[in-house]
Amino acid sequence: MKILFLGDVMGRAGRTAVTTHLPRLRQDWKLDFVVVNGENATGGMGLSEPHAQLLLDAGADVVTLGDHAFDQKDMLGFIAREQRLIRPLNYAKVAPGVGARVFDAPQGRKVLVAQVLGQVFMKRAFDDPFSALDAVLRQYPMGGQVAASLIDMHCEATSEKMAMGHFCDGRASIVVGTHTHVPTGDAMILPGGTAYLTDAGMCGDYNSVIGMDKAEPLRRFITGMPKERFTPAADEATLSGLYVETDNLTGKATRIAMVRQGGRLQQAGPD
Repeated sequence: MKILFLGDVMGRAGRTAVTTHLPRLRQDWKLDFVVVNGENATGGMGLSEPHAQLLLDAGADVVTLGDHAFDQKDMLGFIAREQRLIRPLNYAKVAPGVGARVFDAPQGRKVLVAQVLGQVFMKRAFDDPFSALDAVLRQYPMGGQVAASLIDMHCEATSEKMAMGHFCDGRASIVVGTHTHVPTGDAMILPGGTAYLTDAGMCGDYNSVIGMDKAEPLRRFITGMPKERFTPAADEATLSGLYVETDNLTGKATRIAMVRQGGRLQQAGPD
């Protein structure tokens, strides 16, 4: 199975990158399944219903969220109606939506998508992501009920992301990190057959401070004083993510490649 994951969509520039590149990539790379992290697609803070629909219409089979899942209030109602949205599994128990779901893929195959929030350096304490995810992976083993499984590990610490990769090795097809908006260069297939990348980066303008216009972040770092609200950078964005091919029988990864399309980063992909 050919699977594409795209990192955090950041503001208008990120949305434009997805709508510009994703339809072409779905066709050219003959993608079977696409997951997009969209939690910053609306003004850099959360995801609105119209922008979620935009990402789905552009070719995303599933959109994951993150710690900003409900910054846009209309998401509270929309996620209850739209099953293609996944919020963190270990978010508040009263939150609407679900943190893991099995989706249909071509040729009758099933794909599990789940997201968890890390605990290290996050602004609030979340439930243990390891035990939460363990229960899901036990319920949906690869090669059994699902042909492939993708875990979006949304957190700050690289060590926690790496620990999750090894925790899921051989139990999930893909473990990919999100949240820091900075792409890492450590794409690899772990010994048990799990494709791993510490952070997919963002779909956003990299002439920025993690996707935000440079002026206000620089002012705050230099002076320690805020003056204006953060606003997403608006120049051409780079589409950043991860491409993985999996074995149809075992669900294990057989090929992995980092994806960079357009914008300021060097272009790359599975070709």
